[in-house]
Amino acid sequence: MARARVALLVLVACAVWGAPAAAASFILTAREQAEAIRTGERSVTSETFAGEWWSSNETGDLTVMTPFLRLALAARQAAFKQKPITRGDVDKVLREDRDRLVFWVSLRGSRGDFARFYTSGLIAGSGGELRPTFVQNERSARRQEEGRYLAHCVYGFATAALNPKGRVVLVVRDQDGREVTRFSVDLAAIR
Repeated sequence: MARARVALLVLVACAVWGAPAAAASFILTAREQAEAIRTGERSVTSETFAGEWWSSNETGDLTVMTPFLRLALAARQAAFKQKPITRGDVDKVLREDRDRLVFWVSLRGSRGDFARFYTSGLIAGSGGELRPTFVQNERSARRQEEGRYLAHCVYGFATAALNPKGRVVLVVRDQDGREVTRFSVDLAAIR
């Protein structure tokens, strides 16, 4: 009888105080900051670090730079240098892209300047397509061994209209408005 009560209490406690649901957090709590720092410090020995923030398709690669990932990367860098990350470093990282979700996109093309005039939009639910608040396209892509070019582009979007547990689609278009690629991102699956 006592075992059954203990088991029931454990079950109720797990239901009430279960682990927080994984979802993109646009403003990190103190607990999430500590978790990001731990994740970054531990990632020094992990080859699969950042997998939940990264995706790929036939045209390129995408990294979703959430505040959690930014802080984890800063902690990782500090760990590589064998230095602790300071409170000032944490504050600086969290201030850099406050209220903005940033996408780093690496795209492949046939000319060195193929990505120069690319535009992007973010489809978030039924609210239509969001325009970026920040755009940086690489003007001169690097030539790869196979003869194609690799360009790095950065697109930032305001988080005010985004659901941290929703799904978004990043759409990249050429200067004529033709779709070049799209990346679907489930924000509920990343931190």
